[in-house]
Amino acid sequence: MPTPAPTPDIAPSFSTRVRLGDVLDPNCPSRVILDHLTSKWGVLVLIALRGRTERFGELRRSIGMVSERMLAQTLRVLEADGIVERKALPVVPPHVEYSLTPLGEGAAEKVGALADWIENNRFPS
Repeated sequence: MPTPAPTPDIAPSFSTRVRLGDVLDPNCPSRVILDHLTSKWGVLVLIALRGRTERFGELRRSIGMVSERMLAQTLRVLEADGIVERKALPVVPPHVEYSLTPLGEGAAEKVGALADWIENNRFPS
């Protein structure tokens, strides 16, 4: 006798929700990462660094209209989340380069698709 198909109205088990995360749960740690990745500056950093490495000043010019303080804060948070890699070069004067980690590249692909959708569907102001 064939095994019956799972019923869609049964909620996932607690262990499944914990393992996968549940961003609809206010206590889920995934919400913190979601907040970092989907903040205005977080999204723009992901798009600007997708597939390339930039120094701070270059990145700031690429994004435009972001203060040094806000960009530095965003980069620190994304670095702590494992999304951005910061590389200090041993030169004088010191140079620091930023790029996306493999995890960050995956996130950039997703938010890039959202940005493309927004740009292709002109919304009234």
